[in-house]
Amino acid sequence: MRTTVTLEDDVYDAVKDEMKQGGGKTFKQSVNELIRRGRYAGGTAGKKKKLRLPTYDMGANEHLDLDKPRQLIEQLEGPLHR
Repeated sequence: MRTTVTLEDDVYDAVKDEMKQGGGKTFKQSVNELIRRGRYAGGTAGKKKKLRLPTYDMGANEHLDLDKPRQLIEQLEGPLHR
């Protein structure tokens, strides 16, 4: 497939480096190689892993409603001045 793209300077430099290191690779071959490497780097590119974090039981406090932050602040720091 043929298309036109505008490359940033650093990307262009990376393609030129790939051409030098590639032993005679063309510009097109170097661009395709770099894109493939980025796409398949580590075998996980394009796949999103679900982040799993541990949860901890912090104990229940029936006197504290966590939906009321003002109550929590007052318990920790004393009455708020209004």
